[in-house]
Amino acid sequence: MFLSLFLVLPAWALAAAPAVALHYGPTAPLSELKVFDIVVVEPGHGQDPVAYRQGGSELYAYVSVAEVQSSRPYYGDIPAAWKLARNGAWNSEVIDQTPADWPEFFASRVVGPLWQSGYRGFFLDTLDSYRLANQFDEAAQQAGIVRVIELLHQRFPGIKLILNRGFEVVPRVKDKIQMVAAESLYQGWNAGAQRYEPVKAEDREWLLGQLRTIRERDGLPVLAIDYVPPADRELTRATAQKIKDLGFIPWVTDSQVHTVGIGSIEVVPRRVLVVYYGGESPALNYAAAHRFLQMPLNHMGYVVDYADVRNELPAGVYQDRYAGIVTWFSGFLPETRTKTMNQWLQARLAERTPLAVFGNFGFALDRQLNDKLGIQGNASPPRGTQKPVVQDPMMGFEMAVEPAARAQFEPVMRNGVPVQAGRSLVEFKDQRGQSFVGGAIMPWGGFVVDPFVVVEVPGTDYARWVVDPFAFLTQALRLPPIPAPDVTTENGRRLMFSHVDGDGFPSLAELPGSPNAGLVLLKEVFEKYRTVPQTMSVIEAEIAPHGLHPEMSKELEDIARRMFRMPHVEIASHTYSHPFLWDRSVRHGLFSENSEAAMSLDVPGYTMDLKREIVGSTEYINTRLAPPDKKVKILLWSGDTAPGAEALEITERAGLLNMNGGDTSITRTNPSLTAVGAHGIQKNGYLQVYAPITNENIYTNLWRGPYYGYEQVLQSFEMTETPRRIKPVDIYYHVYSTTKRAGLNVLRKVYDWAVAQPLHPVFASEFIRKVRDFHTYALARDGAGWRVRGDGELRTLRLPPVLGTPLVQGSQGVAGYRAGAEGTYVHLTGGAAWVQTRGAAAEAAAPAATASAPAALAQGPYLFDANGRLGDWNVRDQGARTEFTLKAYAPLAFSVAAAGNCQVRANQKLLTPTRAATPAGPDVQQFRIADAAAQIQLQCPAR
Repeated sequence: MFLSLFLVLPAWALAAAPAVALHYGPTAPLSELKVFDIVVVEPGHGQDPVAYRQGGSELYAYVSVAEVQSSRPYYGDIPAAWKLARNGAWNSEVIDQTPADWPEFFASRVVGPLWQSGYRGFFLDTLDSYRLANQFDEAAQQAGIVRVIELLHQRFPGIKLILNRGFEVVPRVKDKIQMVAAESLYQGWNAGAQRYEPVKAEDREWLLGQLRTIRERDGLPVLAIDYVPPADRELTRATAQKIKDLGFIPWVTDSQVHTVGIGSIEVVPRRVLVVYYGGESPALNYAAAHRFLQMPLNHMGYVVDYADVRNELPAGVYQDRYAGIVTWFSGFLPETRTKTMNQWLQARLAERTPLAVFGNFGFALDRQLNDKLGIQGNASPPRGTQKPVVQDPMMGFEMAVEPAARAQFEPVMRNGVPVQAGRSLVEFKDQRGQSFVGGAIMPWGGFVVDPFVVVEVPGTDYARWVVDPFAFLTQALRLPPIPAPDVTTENGRRLMFSHVDGDGFPSLAELPGSPNAGLVLLKEVFEKYRTVPQTMSVIEAEIAPHGLHPEMSKELEDIARRMFRMPHVEIASHTYSHPFLWDRSVRHGLFSENSEAAMSLDVPGYTMDLKREIVGSTEYINTRLAPPDKKVKILLWSGDTAPGAEALEITERAGLLNMNGGDTSITRTNPSLTAVGAHGIQKNGYLQVYAPITNENIYTNLWRGPYYGYEQVLQSFEMTETPRRIKPVDIYYHVYSTTKRAGLNVLRKVYDWAVAQPLHPVFASEFIRKVRDFHTYALARDGAGWRVRGDGELRTLRLPPVLGTPLVQGSQGVAGYRAGAEGTYVHLTGGAAWVQTRGAAAEAAAPAATASAPAALAQGPYLFDANGRLGDWNVRDQGARTEFTLKAYAPLAFSVAAAGNCQVRANQKLLTPTRAATPAGPDVQQFRIADAAAQIQLQCPAR
């Protein structure tokens, strides 16, 4: 079973010693840890090793051989005579290894249940604990340990074992173990004194001798585990490098093994904790931090976790997982929370996690915080005319900077010198010469306060950024250039799909014969645009015989069945009764003003039930409308599109994907990034994926006209492509758009525009899976490159210009790349890759000198772009032959670069490059074939 791990790993991972991590915390962050080859966990915390294995990483169970704590389920069955001593430092009993029945007990009661649950690897700890006893026979104890290991191999074929110490028994079992571990080579933890300590030189030299002997005599890899305070990331990194330089596998972590340490690879933290005050908005969906800030962070590759200051705030927000902390308050917090927030903020500053403050600190800074932040509030507001002293280029991003009428901040001075060296972003001086600083980059991070963050446009619902959020977040949080997982693009082309909310299916169109809207949609859109993947939903109460229109149901259901049989249409539910308000605990907008507002379609005798809306509507479609081999994949949220955690959980447990919400509606009328939504929102760990672009209801003033207003979506497509590709193309509308001639005409206009663009068509479900993959994607620095692991849905990394372009032949799991406005889009062949860039190669040693870098660096042919999904990428004969498959929803169009002397075939037929109206470059050949799927072969001269 365990060997299956190595079947799914890329070849470059097999040639190197495995990257190993240990995490004994109750909620081990497996989404980050999956980038390691082996992850040792405390198995009592409910992990699923079988499911985890699918990602290419393997969970090993921590098991203590010679010690047991009373919390273990088998503790009460251990005979008192087997208890040799007590380890007071860890509150455990030391077990005698000599009893004849001990190996069987350990195999059947300790390892057996874990093997049954799917574990195939085990980290055997406390092998030397018998030495804590006052009297013991060392040879007999060691012989007992050997019997335990031998029985494990007999009982569990293929078992993988890591020994923690047990140096004396290694020669006798070296053919039965995978590696040997030891703790505290450079830095250790003194359990008795409860403190971190550097290892004494003489102790280190003795341990080094043992480890080198095992490596050289027994030919086994060595894992060295050291302990460093979790806030000291620099020492953690330096210690791991020292261990790595010795040729050992490093793992440097905290004393409790509860954080993501640094090993032979270093996880790049992709999470940002955003702290907000929930009392400022009806729900998180409407908080400024979510509406405005999450999108820039998502675009830069980061996942956002939220903490409401009204609840208990998380402790230990370290840089192992978090790139930084952001706070966004619009004013002062309630007095009951200011002391807590003050103390929490000081604790985080002590941990040295970068902090970015937006809007307001939430309370008046006291003297202690003044010194730690290096700023203090102005004693009085400005007087007279204010003159600008400093305006950083990041200020005035979408709205000009205007001086504030109220007090801001000034540096804390000691002997005429600032206590912290900061850089002002916006600073004014009044007629007294008093400085008023509204934003600065500081050693601890940075701040920008109102009115220099986001301002409202008078007389509208619009807002504008005063500060460039990308620049400020990058500088305040010290965000390094990283390959950003990108959900907008695949194989160099922008994604495109269409999804339809079922509203208005029975409505009669203002067209000859007054056909119902569903039939118009079928005939005028679905049958005419067969190369556009369509996601179609229906509302059960609108079309079912037991719904609102029983007299029309037969016709309506027949139309839906015809739609769902079409190969370019996937099936979604738009619920049973179309709830307008999903979370009844959150009254917002119309629902806060009018207690009588309709909560859903008026279905006689029905009271809203979440399971009926989600699961019941899905069952209706699957049993009455869907073909036998095609079922509902997606729940498209209706109404306010703001489901609570309960609704999201029901959807997840039903095996459904979900989408809608987000309200991205940027246009030339409202040309602001505040009108671009995030990837989605998480509630209690359940993810709602937002629609990339909003629907026609917004562009037509809530369907009050003009009915051609949806043509503005073309502006949204353009403005989410340039200067940044922030969103894919999503043609999103309701069925009722086809009831108006103007609405139908503009739909054709939008579809015609989309099919004329060089896009990459996908189904909505494929996009949703990419967003889900984004939220659990793992990225790590690995030697001279980057190691990534995902689910294989998200296939694009976006390299910022400073990282250069990928060396395709020097990387693994990389098929090619294409330049974009913000950098380079890297095309991945699957869920695992090792990416080396041209810039990294110039600075690093030859890849042959590093454990994980392949030897070849010469650039050969590579995929430039394609409108289809890439599969079976295979490079052979030292790069002379490349084979892969492409599968699309339209006739294939693809380009290859650096293949000028190569023959290109599709399904064994020689291809001739096409002439492009706008050539992609002198080294790029473009090809088109009539088939939507093909086996592609590139045969190049031998190098």
